[in-house]
Amino acid sequence: MSWQSTLSWENAQQRAKILQQIRQFFVERDVLEVETPSLSQGTVTDVHLEGLTCRYNFLADSPINKSIPLYLQTSPEFHMKRLLASGYGCIFQIAKAFRHEEFGKYHNPEFTLLEWYRINFDHFDLMNEVGELLKTILHCAEPIQKTYQDLFIEYTDLDPLTASRDDLLALISSKNKLSDWLVKEDDNDILLQFIFCEIIEPLIGQSEPCFVYNFPKSQASLAKLCPADNRVAQRFECYYQGVELVNGFNELTNHEVQVQRFQEDNAQRKDLNLQEKGIDQNFISALSHGLPQCSGVALGIDRLIMLALNADHIEQVITFPIANA
Repeated sequence: MSWQSTLSWENAQQRAKILQQIRQFFVERDVLEVETPSLSQGTVTDVHLEGLTCRYNFLADSPINKSIPLYLQTSPEFHMKRLLASGYGCIFQIAKAFRHEEFGKYHNPEFTLLEWYRINFDHFDLMNEVGELLKTILHCAEPIQKTYQDLFIEYTDLDPLTASRDDLLALISSKNKLSDWLVKEDDNDILLQFIFCEIIEPLIGQSEPCFVYNFPKSQASLAKLCPADNRVAQRFECYYQGVELVNGFNELTNHEVQVQRFQEDNAQRKDLNLQEKGIDQNFISALSHGLPQCSGVALGIDRLIMLALNADHIEQVITFPIANA
Protein backbone atom coordinates (compact mmCIF):
# COMPACT_ATOMS: atom_id res chain seq x y z
CA MET A 1 0.00 0.00 0.00
CA SER A 2 1.30 3.45 -0.94
CA TRP A 3 2.19 6.01 1.73
CA GLN A 4 0.04 8.53 -0.13
CA SER A 5 -3.52 9.47 0.75
CA THR A 6 -6.35 7.55 -0.88
CA LEU A 7 -8.48 10.73 -0.73
CA SER A 8 -7.84 12.91 -3.78
CA TRP A 9 -7.57 16.67 -3.42
CA GLU A 10 -10.80 17.05 -5.41
CA ASN A 11 -12.68 14.67 -3.13
CA ALA A 12 -11.16 16.32 -0.05
CA GLN A 13 -12.66 19.63 -1.18
CA GLN A 14 -16.06 17.99 -1.69
CA ARG A 15 -15.85 16.28 1.72
CA ALA A 16 -15.11 19.61 3.41
CA LYS A 17 -18.04 21.22 1.60
CA ILE A 18 -20.42 18.48 2.78
CA LEU A 19 -19.25 18.84 6.39
CA GLN A 20 -19.91 22.58 6.13
CA GLN A 21 -23.41 21.86 4.77
CA ILE A 22 -24.12 19.51 7.66
CA ARG A 23 -23.03 22.08 10.23
CA GLN A 24 -25.14 24.76 8.54
CA PHE A 25 -28.14 22.40 8.57
CA PHE A 26 -27.95 22.24 12.37
CA VAL A 27 -27.15 25.92 12.84
CA GLU A 28 -30.42 26.72 11.07
CA ARG A 29 -32.27 24.43 13.50
CA ASP A 30 -30.58 25.76 16.65
CA VAL A 31 -28.91 22.41 17.40
CA LEU A 32 -25.62 22.86 19.27
CA GLU A 33 -22.39 21.16 18.20
CA VAL A 34 -20.61 19.38 21.06
CA GLU A 35 -17.45 17.32 21.59
CA THR A 36 -17.17 14.30 23.87
CA PRO A 37 -14.24 11.93 24.61
CA SER A 38 -13.15 9.18 22.27
CA LEU A 39 -11.75 7.27 25.27
CA SER A 40 -14.00 6.00 28.05
CA GLN A 41 -13.90 3.73 31.07
CA GLY A 42 -17.09 2.05 29.78
CA THR A 43 -18.11 0.42 26.52
CA VAL A 44 -21.10 -1.26 24.87
CA THR A 45 -22.45 -4.70 25.75
CA ASP A 46 -24.07 -5.22 22.32
CA VAL A 47 -23.32 -8.76 21.10
CA HIS A 48 -22.79 -7.50 17.55
CA LEU A 49 -20.33 -4.72 18.42
CA GLU A 50 -16.73 -4.94 19.58
CA GLY A 51 -14.75 -1.90 20.64
CA LEU A 52 -11.00 -1.34 20.61
CA THR A 53 -9.10 -1.01 23.88
CA CYS A 54 -5.91 0.52 25.21
CA ARG A 55 -4.27 0.53 28.66
CA TYR A 56 -3.87 3.43 31.10
CA ASN A 57 -1.93 3.61 34.37
CA PHE A 58 -2.77 6.96 35.89
CA LEU A 59 -6.35 7.11 37.11
CA ALA A 60 -6.61 8.05 40.77
CA ASP A 61 -8.06 4.67 41.75
CA SER A 62 -5.84 2.58 39.47
CA PRO A 63 -4.02 -0.28 41.24
CA ILE A 64 -0.36 0.54 41.87
CA ASN A 65 1.80 -0.39 38.87
CA LYS A 66 -1.21 -1.87 37.07
CA SER A 67 -2.98 -0.44 34.06
CA ILE A 68 -6.72 -0.50 33.46
CA PRO A 69 -8.52 -0.77 30.11
CA LEU A 70 -9.92 2.27 28.37
CA TYR A 71 -12.23 1.88 25.40
CA LEU A 72 -12.29 3.74 22.10
CA GLN A 73 -15.95 4.55 21.62
CA THR A 74 -18.09 2.69 19.11
CA SER A 75 -20.23 5.85 19.06
CA PRO A 76 -20.54 8.98 21.22
CA GLU A 77 -24.02 7.91 22.35
CA PHE A 78 -23.45 7.34 26.07
CA HIS A 79 -21.52 10.57 26.54
CA MET A 80 -24.07 12.61 24.58
CA LYS A 81 -26.94 11.24 26.65
CA ARG A 82 -25.01 12.18 29.77
CA LEU A 83 -24.95 15.74 28.42
CA LEU A 84 -28.73 15.65 27.90
CA ALA A 85 -29.21 14.38 31.46
CA SER A 86 -26.96 17.26 32.62
CA GLY A 87 -29.42 19.78 31.20
CA TYR A 88 -28.20 20.31 27.63
CA GLY A 89 -30.68 21.07 24.87
CA CYS A 90 -30.65 19.59 21.35
CA ILE A 91 -27.11 18.60 20.33
CA PHE A 92 -25.11 17.12 17.46
CA GLN A 93 -21.57 15.85 17.04
CA ILE A 94 -19.29 14.87 14.17
CA ALA A 95 -17.06 12.33 15.89
CA LYS A 96 -14.55 9.59 15.24
CA ALA A 97 -15.83 6.14 16.17
CA PHE A 98 -13.96 2.84 16.38
CA ARG A 99 -15.19 -0.73 15.85
CA HIS A 100 -13.20 -3.93 15.77
CA GLU A 101 -14.57 -5.08 12.43
CA GLU A 102 -13.07 -6.06 9.12
CA PHE A 103 -12.01 -3.34 6.70
CA GLY A 104 -14.18 -3.41 3.60
CA LYS A 105 -16.03 -1.43 0.96
CA TYR A 106 -18.20 0.44 3.46
CA HIS A 107 -16.21 0.12 6.70
CA ASN A 108 -12.91 1.28 8.15
CA PRO A 109 -12.26 0.42 11.83
CA GLU A 110 -11.87 4.17 12.47
CA PHE A 111 -14.67 6.11 10.84
CA THR A 112 -16.69 9.32 11.18
CA LEU A 113 -20.17 9.43 12.68
CA LEU A 114 -22.72 12.21 12.75
CA GLU A 115 -24.88 11.73 15.82
CA TRP A 116 -27.65 14.01 17.06
CA TYR A 117 -30.39 14.15 19.69
CA ARG A 118 -33.64 16.08 19.54
CA ILE A 119 -35.55 16.73 22.76
CA ASN A 120 -39.33 16.13 22.54
CA PHE A 121 -38.98 14.43 19.15
CA ASP A 122 -40.31 10.93 18.60
CA HIS A 123 -38.79 8.61 16.00
CA PHE A 124 -41.18 9.83 13.29
CA ASP A 125 -40.13 13.45 13.86
CA LEU A 126 -36.51 12.41 13.64
CA MET A 127 -36.99 10.29 10.51
CA ASN A 128 -38.47 13.35 8.85
CA GLU A 129 -35.48 15.48 9.87
CA VAL A 130 -32.99 12.85 8.70
CA GLY A 131 -34.85 12.81 5.39
CA GLU A 132 -34.42 16.59 5.08
CA LEU A 133 -30.67 16.25 5.68
CA LEU A 134 -30.39 13.50 3.05
CA LYS A 135 -32.22 15.63 0.52
CA THR A 136 -29.92 18.56 1.33
CA ILE A 137 -26.70 16.58 0.86
CA LEU A 138 -27.66 13.99 -1.76
CA HIS A 139 -30.37 15.87 -3.69
CA CYS A 140 -32.33 12.62 -3.59
CA ALA A 141 -36.03 11.94 -3.98
CA GLU A 142 -38.43 12.17 -1.04
CA PRO A 143 -37.70 9.26 1.34
CA ILE A 144 -40.31 6.61 2.07
CA GLN A 145 -41.10 4.95 5.41
CA LYS A 146 -42.09 1.29 5.88
CA THR A 147 -42.31 -1.00 8.87
CA TYR A 148 -39.94 -3.94 9.27
CA GLN A 149 -42.98 -6.23 9.33
CA ASP A 150 -44.46 -4.81 6.11
CA LEU A 151 -41.16 -5.19 4.25
CA PHE A 152 -40.82 -8.81 5.32
CA ILE A 153 -44.34 -9.62 4.18
CA GLU A 154 -43.86 -7.72 0.90
CA TYR A 155 -40.59 -9.44 -0.06
CA THR A 156 -40.85 -12.85 1.61
CA ASP A 157 -44.56 -13.49 2.36
CA LEU A 158 -43.53 -14.17 5.97
CA ASP A 159 -44.55 -12.22 9.07
CA PRO A 160 -41.30 -11.79 11.06
CA LEU A 161 -43.23 -11.36 14.30
CA THR A 162 -44.91 -14.78 14.08
CA ALA A 163 -42.72 -16.89 11.75
CA SER A 164 -41.26 -20.09 13.20
CA ARG A 165 -37.65 -21.22 12.92
CA ASP A 166 -38.73 -23.79 10.30
CA ASP A 167 -40.45 -21.04 8.30
CA LEU A 168 -37.31 -18.91 8.32
CA LEU A 169 -35.01 -21.78 7.35
CA ALA A 170 -37.36 -22.81 4.53
CA LEU A 171 -37.30 -19.26 3.17
CA ILE A 172 -33.50 -19.10 3.30
CA SER A 173 -33.30 -22.48 1.56
CA SER A 174 -35.70 -21.35 -1.17
CA LYS A 175 -33.30 -18.47 -1.94
CA ASN A 176 -30.33 -20.91 -2.14
CA LYS A 177 -28.64 -19.22 0.80
CA LEU A 178 -28.81 -21.98 3.39
CA SER A 179 -25.52 -23.06 4.98
CA ASP A 180 -24.51 -25.34 7.84
CA TRP A 181 -24.15 -22.59 10.43
CA LEU A 182 -27.70 -21.38 9.73
CA VAL A 183 -29.12 -24.89 10.11
CA LYS A 184 -27.44 -25.10 13.53
CA GLU A 185 -28.59 -21.62 14.58
CA ASP A 186 -31.36 -21.76 17.20
CA ASP A 187 -31.78 -18.01 17.63
CA ASN A 188 -34.61 -16.79 15.41
CA ASP A 189 -33.31 -13.23 15.70
CA ILE A 190 -30.08 -14.20 13.92
CA LEU A 191 -32.11 -15.81 11.15
CA LEU A 192 -34.27 -12.69 10.82
CA GLN A 193 -31.21 -10.49 10.58
CA PHE A 194 -29.69 -12.78 7.95
CA ILE A 195 -32.86 -12.68 5.85
CA PHE A 196 -33.14 -8.91 6.15
CA CYS A 197 -29.49 -8.38 5.21
CA GLU A 198 -29.23 -10.93 2.40
CA ILE A 199 -32.70 -10.93 0.86
CA ILE A 200 -34.52 -7.69 1.68
CA GLU A 201 -31.78 -5.05 1.99
CA PRO A 202 -30.58 -5.34 -1.64
CA LEU A 203 -34.12 -4.66 -2.89
CA ILE A 204 -35.03 -1.52 -0.93
CA GLY A 205 -33.99 2.12 -1.15
CA GLN A 206 -32.85 2.00 -4.75
CA SER A 207 -34.69 5.01 -6.18
CA GLU A 208 -35.26 6.89 -2.90
CA PRO A 209 -34.05 6.48 0.70
CA CYS A 210 -36.10 3.90 2.58
CA PHE A 211 -36.67 4.29 6.31
CA VAL A 212 -37.42 1.00 8.06
CA TYR A 213 -39.03 1.27 11.50
CA ASN A 214 -40.63 -0.84 14.24
CA PHE A 215 -37.88 -3.44 14.49
CA PRO A 216 -38.60 -6.58 16.58
CA LYS A 217 -38.15 -5.93 20.30
CA SER A 218 -35.27 -8.44 20.31
CA GLN A 219 -33.42 -5.82 18.21
CA ALA A 220 -34.52 -2.84 20.32
CA SER A 221 -31.02 -1.90 21.49
CA LEU A 222 -31.51 1.44 23.31
CA ALA A 223 -35.01 2.19 21.95
CA LYS A 224 -38.37 2.24 23.70
CA LEU A 225 -40.89 -0.48 22.93
CA CYS A 226 -43.93 0.58 20.92
CA PRO A 227 -46.95 1.21 23.20
CA ALA A 228 -49.37 0.02 20.50
CA ASP A 229 -47.51 -3.26 19.92
CA ASN A 230 -44.86 -4.30 22.44
CA ARG A 231 -43.53 -6.92 20.02
CA VAL A 232 -41.68 -4.10 18.27
CA ALA A 233 -39.37 -1.24 19.24
CA GLN A 234 -39.37 2.41 18.21
CA ARG A 235 -36.13 2.02 16.28
CA PHE A 236 -35.41 2.91 12.64
CA GLU A 237 -32.73 2.46 10.01
CA CYS A 238 -32.35 4.04 6.58
CA TYR A 239 -31.10 2.39 3.38
CA TYR A 240 -30.23 4.05 0.12
CA GLN A 241 -28.69 2.56 -3.02
CA GLY A 242 -27.44 -0.51 -1.20
CA VAL A 243 -25.97 1.40 1.76
CA GLU A 244 -27.13 1.28 5.38
CA LEU A 245 -26.80 4.93 6.41
CA VAL A 246 -28.67 5.50 9.65
CA ASN A 247 -29.64 3.90 12.95
CA GLY A 248 -32.01 5.81 15.24
CA PHE A 249 -34.21 5.40 18.31
CA ASN A 250 -36.98 6.95 20.29
CA GLU A 251 -34.63 6.75 23.24
CA LEU A 252 -35.16 4.50 26.22
CA THR A 253 -35.12 6.64 29.37
CA ASN A 254 -35.84 4.01 32.05
CA HIS A 255 -32.54 3.11 33.75
CA GLU A 256 -33.85 -0.15 35.23
CA VAL A 257 -34.98 -1.46 31.85
CA GLN A 258 -31.66 -0.37 30.35
CA VAL A 259 -29.67 -2.28 32.97
CA GLN A 260 -31.82 -5.34 32.30
CA ARG A 261 -31.05 -5.11 28.57
CA PHE A 262 -27.32 -4.80 29.24
CA GLN A 263 -27.50 -7.85 31.50
CA GLU A 264 -29.34 -9.77 28.77
CA ASP A 265 -26.59 -8.78 26.31
CA ASN A 266 -23.96 -10.17 28.67
CA ALA A 267 -25.91 -13.38 29.17
CA GLN A 268 -25.99 -13.81 25.41
CA ARG A 269 -22.27 -13.01 25.24
CA LYS A 270 -21.62 -15.74 27.77
CA ASP A 271 -23.68 -18.23 25.74
CA LEU A 272 -21.65 -17.33 22.63
CA ASN A 273 -18.30 -17.59 24.47
CA LEU A 274 -17.72 -13.88 24.00
CA GLN A 275 -16.14 -11.66 26.65
CA GLU A 276 -18.73 -10.10 28.95
CA LYS A 277 -18.55 -6.32 29.22
CA GLY A 278 -18.86 -4.17 32.31
CA ILE A 279 -21.93 -1.95 32.37
CA ASP A 280 -21.12 1.75 31.97
CA GLN A 281 -22.16 3.02 35.40
CA ASN A 282 -21.72 6.68 34.47
CA PHE A 283 -24.31 6.19 31.74
CA ILE A 284 -26.71 4.36 34.05
CA SER A 285 -26.31 7.08 36.69
CA ALA A 286 -27.22 9.68 34.07
CA LEU A 287 -30.37 7.73 33.11
CA SER A 288 -31.23 7.37 36.80
CA HIS A 289 -30.88 11.14 37.25
CA GLY A 290 -33.25 11.66 34.34
CA LEU A 291 -32.99 11.70 30.55
CA PRO A 292 -35.57 13.93 28.83
CA GLN A 293 -37.89 12.53 26.20
CA CYS A 294 -35.78 12.56 23.05
CA SER A 295 -34.92 10.73 19.88
CA GLY A 296 -31.40 10.21 18.61
CA VAL A 297 -29.72 8.98 15.46
CA ALA A 298 -26.27 8.04 14.16
CA LEU A 299 -25.41 8.56 10.49
CA GLY A 300 -22.26 7.29 8.80
CA ILE A 301 -20.54 10.37 7.35
CA ASP A 302 -18.10 8.40 5.19
CA ARG A 303 -20.94 6.38 3.65
CA LEU A 304 -22.96 9.55 3.07
CA ILE A 305 -20.01 11.12 1.26
CA MET A 306 -19.53 7.94 -0.79
CA LEU A 307 -23.09 8.33 -2.05
CA ALA A 308 -22.69 12.06 -2.67
CA LEU A 309 -19.52 11.53 -4.73
CA ASN A 310 -20.54 8.24 -6.39
CA ALA A 311 -17.48 6.61 -4.81
CA ASP A 312 -17.04 2.84 -5.09
CA HIS A 313 -15.06 2.33 -1.87
CA ILE A 314 -14.71 4.04 1.50
CA GLU A 315 -10.96 4.53 0.91
CA GLN A 316 -11.88 7.12 -1.76
CA VAL A 317 -13.46 9.41 0.87
CA ILE A 318 -11.01 9.09 3.81
CA THR A 319 -7.37 10.16 3.90
CA PHE A 320 -5.63 7.02 5.22
CA PRO A 321 -7.56 3.73 5.61
CA ILE A 322 -6.30 1.24 8.16
CA ALA A 323 -4.05 -0.51 5.62
CA ASN A 324 -1.81 2.54 5.31
CA ALA A 325 -2.73 4.56 8.42
